Amino acid sequence: MAARTDLFQSPDYYQLDELLSEEHKLIRDTVRSYVKKDISPIIEEYAQRAEFPEQIVAQLGELGCFGPTVPTQYGGGGLDYISYGLMMQELERGDSGVRSTASVQGSLVMYPIYAYGNEAQRNKYLPKLASGEWLGCFGLTEPDHGSNPAGMTTNIKDAGDHVILNGAKMWISNAPYATVAVVWARNEQNEIQGVIVERGMEGFSTPTTHGKWSLRASATGELVFDNVKVPKENILPNVKGLKGPLGCLTKARYGIAWGALGAAMDCYDTALRYSMERQQFDRPIGGFQLQQKKLAEMITEITKAQLLVWRLGVLMNEGKATPQQVSMAKRNSCEIATNIARDARQMLGGMGITGEYSIMRHMMNLESVITYEGTHDIHLLITGMDVTGYNAFK
Repeated sequence: MAARTDLFQSPDYYQLDELLSEEHKLIRDTVRSYVKKDISPIIEEYAQRAEFPEQIVAQLGELGCFGPTVPTQYGGGGLDYISYGLMMQELERGDSGVRSTASVQGSLVMYPIYAYGNEAQRNKYLPKLASGEWLGCFGLTEPDHGSNPAGMTTNIKDAGDHVILNGAKMWISNAPYATVAVVWARNEQNEIQGVIVERGMEGFSTPTTHGKWSLRASATGELVFDNVKVPKENILPNVKGLKGPLGCLTKARYGIAWGALGAAMDCYDTALRYSMERQQFDRPIGGFQLQQKKLAEMITEITKAQLLVWRLGVLMNEGKATPQQVSMAKRNSCEIATNIARDARQMLGGMGITGEYSIMRHMMNLESVITYEGTHDIHLLITGMDVTGYNAFK
């Protein structure tokens, strides 16, 4: 397949750029240039082959997309949350799988080691993860426990200077290529703890998940633990209970709220450009009412979502954002992105299902994004519980 020229122009209907600092814009434009140069020309081919472009790991590390909010002394970027959001927006504008690789590494692997680990763990793992020398993954979801992680059965048992880890995790991004896995398991006191599992530990395997129609350019796998000996120094000491993994997911969901918006922008931009060029009934289809309706609704929803994630970023920077506010933004961005992808696909007619355009790939990817790290329905119930005070989960 011939490499495509990436003509993307970012929509900014409400002049939101005025809310960003010069540093924010520089960071965004740097990642945007990287996506245009190194992701867009190759990603369609990798998605068609269902292959992970391994070279992006070192590239994302060099670009500073791994752990941008982690302090610089551990190899992170020491940046604010709006910078992080803009990075994720631009990466997912290229492909949701690329953003997933960065999201998992930063929010689900580096963040818990930084927040819940000790100094020795931070110094051992974070610089190598930040640079992309090591890839990490996050083990929470199990074959029988997705939306209800409290039901997990993966467990650790005390064995002197180490613990014995048994169980399995499923739908794990980065798993087949990961050097380290931050895994959540029950101890003998029935408390959930985080342990850092390293590739090469006997009994630890990461079978690849095949046959996906979504996130095809992202590596997904299982984590299988068969009497794995994990040294006690690999246990994260500073958290117990579900608040550990859920704290990580709040950070990752924040990144998704910006990321899914990037996919929406790409679909809108593609459909807008196509509507100016595609002639039917002796004029461009952009001149017809129903096509203008679709485009007008797309840019309205994108603009509303841009304002929502920007405000959330300000609240994150001030330490005021609640997990429930993050849930609202994650759900909203995913919903508008899936709707925009579908409408954009219709506008392109038959061309919309081909790999010549990015829309169908985004459309399939977003089916995963709207499901992982809290499904659409779960996030609705989180908001519902927050506003009513009633728990509808049980």
